[in-house]
Amino acid sequence: MFVGLLITVPAMFILGVAIQYLFIRPLRGRERTSMSLIACYAVAIIIEGILYQIFGSNYQSMNTYWTSPQAEFHIFGYYLPYIYVLGFALAVVLVVAIYFMLYRTQFGRSVRATMQDHTAARLVGIDVNRVAALTFGIGVGVTAAGGMVYGELNSFNPNTGYDLISRLLAIVILGGMGSIAGALGSAVLVITLASMVDVYWNPEWSTVVLYMAVVLVLVFRPQGIFGRKEARAQ
Repeated sequence: MFVGLLITVPAMFILGVAIQYLFIRPLRGRERTSMSLIACYAVAIIIEGILYQIFGSNYQSMNTYWTSPQAEFHIFGYYLPYIYVLGFALAVVLVVAIYFMLYRTQFGRSVRATMQDHTAARLVGIDVNRVAALTFGIGVGVTAAGGMVYGELNSFNPNTGYDLISRLLAIVILGGMGSIAGALGSAVLVITLASMVDVYWNPEWSTVVLYMAVVLVLVFRPQGIFGRKEARAQ
């Protein structure tokens, strides 16, 4: 798996940069954000179609050492698979790395400046196109790392991502837009909530309870559990 990460993450980073350069960068104007979303969705459909042609619609699974019965910790009478520990550790490492990049590097300052005001960032000499391409590539690479861990735990086909996207949006909303710690904390909260509903109530209700929590957060705390209110313009 470690070898796979070393190969897949850089390859997906390059793919992300290429997608941004070919399909998103040419978009201009006031509707750039919405058009970028549409372009990304179109690219996702194209990639999905290619994967269907190569692998078909049957569910695939990864039979590796990390999914074998021997790859488990035995703690207090419970069995904890290595892959869960590895996945959590990888998530923490990636979140810390992204936080360090955003708040402790010159590139991170350029990213935050571009997010806050695209025009002002260009005026002070930031190459916003380069920042956007690298940021998109980093996002795709990090997503690929998470996808590899998911593939170790679940069967999947080219259509699997749609359910994951809705859950990821729920995590972002619960944590708060722009909050890295909030994303990690809300992910743990979502997993814990779903597990408790599965064990103590009914597995069929776990998704319902999750989105009920999202609705409540949107009503009573729109900025998210860990987010901050935006400063009001004077």
